[in-house]
Amino acid sequence: MKKNKQFDYDLIVIGSGAGGSVAAHIANKAGLSVAIIEANLIGGECPNVGCVPTKALLQAAEIYEAAKNSSKFGIRGANVGYNYPSIKAWKDLAVKRTGTYLGEEVYSKEGIHVIHGSAHFINPNEVTVGRARYSARNFLIATGGKLAIPPIEGLEKTGFLTFHEAINLIRPPRSLAIIGGGAIGCEFAQLFTIFGTKVHIIDIAPRLLAREDVDAGKFIEERFKKQYSITVSMEATVDKVESFGGRKRLTIKNKQGESQIIAVEEILIATGKRGLVDIGLENAGVHYENSTITTDPYMQTTQKNIYAAGDCVGPYQFTHTATYQSRIAANNIMHPRKKISTDYRAVPRCIFTNPEIASVGPTEQELIAKKIKYKKVNVPITVIGRANTSDISHGFVKILADSKTGVLLGATIASPHGGEMIHELTLAIQNNMKAEQVANTIHAFPTWSEAIRVACAKIMRS
Repeated sequence: MKKNKQFDYDLIVIGSGAGGSVAAHIANKAGLSVAIIEANLIGGECPNVGCVPTKALLQAAEIYEAAKNSSKFGIRGANVGYNYPSIKAWKDLAVKRTGTYLGEEVYSKEGIHVIHGSAHFINPNEVTVGRARYSARNFLIATGGKLAIPPIEGLEKTGFLTFHEAINLIRPPRSLAIIGGGAIGCEFAQLFTIFGTKVHIIDIAPRLLAREDVDAGKFIEERFKKQYSITVSMEATVDKVESFGGRKRLTIKNKQGESQIIAVEEILIATGKRGLVDIGLENAGVHYENSTITTDPYMQTTQKNIYAAGDCVGPYQFTHTATYQSRIAANNIMHPRKKISTDYRAVPRCIFTNPEIASVGPTEQELIAKKIKYKKVNVPITVIGRANTSDISHGFVKILADSKTGVLLGATIASPHGGEMIHELTLAIQNNMKAEQVANTIHAFPTWSEAIRVACAKIMRS
């Protein structure tokens, strides 16, 4: 471990998730002395209790659902069953294979000092962890986020699940109320419904996936209601929760003020996260507002030697944006005279329902709000051969382009493998490409990505 004469370290990273670990490795390889402070699990939320375990469970659910519906392909799947403890074991294996449990060993081999505990700033160059004190020339704050639990009467007393607990259930609940209709709520709704849970989603927003394009929310709500018999209560709030007869009873109120009472076995809170900022930022001169640390385009906070990245910063709470911000911060810490800035024009967003919902760039409603003139097409996924060979009758590719130039602005995909497909459009938007350029690019037949070419060709002619 390399030591700095004036400070204990050149760089101290607070948080070992994507927002912190990337910068720690980059700085260490460049010759800086680096320490990383972690209050919880090495690797952070995503590989341990977030993205990785949920996607492993969703993969199992997708296989089970496909097997149950395989008779149309000549497969005898009528008696297919599942063993949920074995599914959980598969999830645990997927988490283990990410290698995060080896994180401390990897850091040590590289010469990065791992410090366990909660960091607290005492001035811009020093933090305490327990009774110990550590100093650094620069800091990167990557503390992540904490779950936002709504202040519902009786909720704490009655008890509830978050996704942290939901991934470790030994069996699916018989019935489940999900408070929150965003990405997490929708993924768990489909997951548990496939394994036999009766699900009811409640959200104050006017539609599911409210931050995504309006067509995405309408599409997934229709799918949930028709194919999965999921009950959806939009523009509704939960006024009260109480225990009743061994179950949990929720009083739901709609926008007209009418009340409905439902009883379920479990409640899942999926109302998002807020940045984790209670680390003495005031002592360091770092400004934050509404649980979000203020940074400039270079990921620098209001204290010039302190940077921040990840969920505690925003504007997105994705692992891939945290990784991106961490790279930017590392560069700017090491090369203050050759800073690079962030560019969020083309950030892919993926929701791992079946089919997947993926998007990039502004939504149609955002273009309207900004008074940007645009043209659009919405092509059903059934126009391509791959949908026929896979017997898929639902899904779409929606393209938004500048009304005059044809430059691509945004896109939304609802399709099998939509999360993979979106990167073609991400690259196109990042490089200011026109729909014509994508339409004139040869796409292999029969692939799902053909739908992108068809949509771009159609918007050219509009």
